[in-house]
Amino acid sequence: MQWVWIAAGGALGAMARHGVSLTATRLLGERFPWGTFAANALGSFVLGMLLQWFLQREVGSPGMRLMLTTGFLGAFTTFSTFSVQSVRLFEEGELGLGLANVLGNVVVGLGLAALGISAARYLG
Repeated sequence: MQWVWIAAGGALGAMARHGVSLTATRLLGERFPWGTFAANALGSFVLGMLLQWFLQREVGSPGMRLMLTTGFLGAFTTFSTFSVQSVRLFEEGELGLGLANVLGNVVVGLGLAALGISAARYLG
């Protein structure tokens, strides 16, 4: 049943991300990726708030929590998970691991995106 909750949330999250992207592009233009920026920023805020809220209170069923966090926000943006995990490492005093997570995700992510683009161009 957990998979059903996650899938339902994921479908809604993907549609919400598309809606945010279309709206941001319509309002702010295409020169900067405002849709991705807005989804990542909003998703980071909402995931941080929800996870803390769930830690402080016994609210919602485990399925509902999975639907909102892993499903909806997972499809809306994985950047939110990366952001919250990085903050948690810093809060736990793991400065080195937190910095490694931030730099590793950004540097490796950009590098592999560039490599993937190059590979696709090469393969034609």
